[in-house]
Amino acid sequence: MYDCIIVGAGPAGGSAAYHLAKKGRSVLLLEKESLPRYKPCGGGVSPQVAQWFDFDFSPVISLKVSSLRFTWKMGDPVDAHLENTEPIWLVRRDRFDHFLVQKAQEQGAELRDSTEVKGIHWQGDRWQVHTADGTVEGRYLVGADGAKGMMANWLGFKDRQRRLAGALEAEAAATITGSQAVHFEFGMVKNGYIWNFPKADGYSIGIGTFRGGDQKQDFKAILAEYATLFGIDMKTTKQYGHPICLWDGNQKLHTQNALLVGEAACVVDPMTAEGIRPSIFTGVKAAEAIDGAIAGNANALEDYTTIINAEWGEDMAWAQRLASVFYRVPGVAYKVGIKRPSASEKMAKVLCGELRYADVANRALKRLSSGLIPGMGG
Repeated sequence: MYDCIIVGAGPAGGSAAYHLAKKGRSVLLLEKESLPRYKPCGGGVSPQVAQWFDFDFSPVISLKVSSLRFTWKMGDPVDAHLENTEPIWLVRRDRFDHFLVQKAQEQGAELRDSTEVKGIHWQGDRWQVHTADGTVEGRYLVGADGAKGMMANWLGFKDRQRRLAGALEAEAAATITGSQAVHFEFGMVKNGYIWNFPKADGYSIGIGTFRGGDQKQDFKAILAEYATLFGIDMKTTKQYGHPICLWDGNQKLHTQNALLVGEAACVVDPMTAEGIRPSIFTGVKAAEAIDGAIAGNANALEDYTTIINAEWGEDMAWAQRLASVFYRVPGVAYKVGIKRPSASEKMAKVLCGELRYADVANRALKRLSSGLIPGMGG
């Protein structure tokens, strides 16, 4: 019998396991893949996450980058530089996620990878978790199995407020010379953007749509054209398509002795599709809540929902308002928004966790609205 069973060993599950084990709780982490496992992801991490841990992430940071470059249809570039700000971390998710899990194991958490969960069952005062290798029991349960996982449905969260977005990503080997920057391309894809995040030994390049509407876009062809900017032949790369669970409104994230975290909790930023920082945040807060519940706080799990909705959801409401205008009229947004140096620098600070959307969205929305002159639409 474990104090807590966590299903899914991504950033949310690993963070929850680390902090719960550090508090002396018995933790079992179940992961269907064999670790370390490949995960398609740009791998941009806000340096803000460092404040939630007492160890150094340096061993798994591939690059630290202070420059961002925005383009419109592969031209009209805008460069932003992070002054007096900790650079954005760029990581490979197989190494980053496994590192977090190893830190949890050092604190006493038990890992069973290559172990798929087949179902769950509440039995009196405990959760029974059924796997291909048998049944395990825990007093508390954390669903950390991502956008495609079954835990949310099994726990009764079938009607979650979420917006499913689509992405196609690839890893490309490349020799990077000169300036290193995180690249964002607008204009080539409707309702979204293309990204290229450098690593020490190559690029993570991808494309996503985040506002719905016409999804019949040829992602592969668009991405192949964009990749030529960096001397990448997409025919030689393996490409991975996957769904993303974007935040689409505050919601209940707790039920009987169980919590949702990470993409299972639909916390991905609807403007930028940033997911690692909010996933880690939910994992940290889930550990605090379950530790409190074990200690006798009857309201601890309910408080978790309140905290996530207040400390992340309220800002995501601003992100969603901004995204709804930005992606509807990207040409206008690029001209009156990104091309203003102060605007692109503020966006970089939002990505780093130094600014919140609430600090910048009002003014940005006013600028976008004032730019909606007939004939200027993107």
